[in-house]
Amino acid sequence: MLGGKGGVGKTSLAASLAVKFANNGHPTLVVSTDPAHSLSDSFAQDLTGGMPVSVEGPDSSLYAMEIDPEQARAEFRAATSKDGGSGVKDFMDSMGLGGWVEQLGELKLGELLDTPPPGLDEAIAIAKVIQFIQAPEYSKFTRIVFDTAPTGHTLRLLSLPDFLDASIGKLLKLKEKLSSATAAIKAVFGQSSDGGDSATSKLELLKQRMIMVREIFRNKESTEFVIVTIPTVMAISESGRLHRSLIKEGVPVKRLIVNQILPPSNTDCKFCNIKRKDQQRALNMLKSDPTLKDLHLIESPLFDVEIRGVPALQFMGDRVWQ
Repeated sequence: MLGGKGGVGKTSLAASLAVKFANNGHPTLVVSTDPAHSLSDSFAQDLTGGMPVSVEGPDSSLYAMEIDPEQARAEFRAATSKDGGSGVKDFMDSMGLGGWVEQLGELKLGELLDTPPPGLDEAIAIAKVIQFIQAPEYSKFTRIVFDTAPTGHTLRLLSLPDFLDASIGKLLKLKEKLSSATAAIKAVFGQSSDGGDSATSKLELLKQRMIMVREIFRNKESTEFVIVTIPTVMAISESGRLHRSLIKEGVPVKRLIVNQILPPSNTDCKFCNIKRKDQQRALNMLKSDPTLKDLHLIESPLFDVEIRGVPALQFMGDRVWQ
């Protein structure tokens, strides 16, 4: 998984790593979970639609896909409702309390059940990839590269399973407490106690998937999070905060890429010389940062051509990914 602040070149680096894997004989899937997709631009190929698309050019099979955030939100709404109705009403109906929905409006259950919490775009993207991994036709992939959304989204994603665990857990406990009482009430009035349980069962399934996502993030045997940054003081500072958060969440991080480093030059370009000094100051700050200094540092140059298309990505990958 490649992550960092916006504009540091995560997509180009993720795409170049995917090409490198494929050229080394690993069937690879590269997935963009960034709402501002540019994976299609990197490969110069339409990757929209939320399904893996074959990429032309690499030696081994390479597939790429972009997850549409709006589609992810629609899937969440579908998971918490049935027949286009409100998830809250479904939830209350399943307990025989449909008539109380309006009176319970102040509990704002709808904000949980009908509105996706922050970070859900990426979580559903990764949950979708879990489905791919479990499906026989996608078992061929030995490498999966994630081009993640900017830092804040990634951090929300990491805390999302705990949020869902706590929130859905509370709802399920509420249901347990009320179900026996409603069953008794229904029995008195001669009604069946078999109610639809679609909303809660789908939420429970979603929670289990999010927990699986979190465990994949934390699995040191199969997962690595690569922090991508650029040589500016602001970017290095944000990278330090990101690494501290990843450590706190138990996510394995070994590598830090500093992208867009100006190559050495013998010219007397005043702007270039000032820029190099600024970049060196940021690199010195990185090497003395207690959070970042022990990571394996990869320096990626600022290329003089636009990195677009498989040949350019292969050129970049050969320079960056040793």
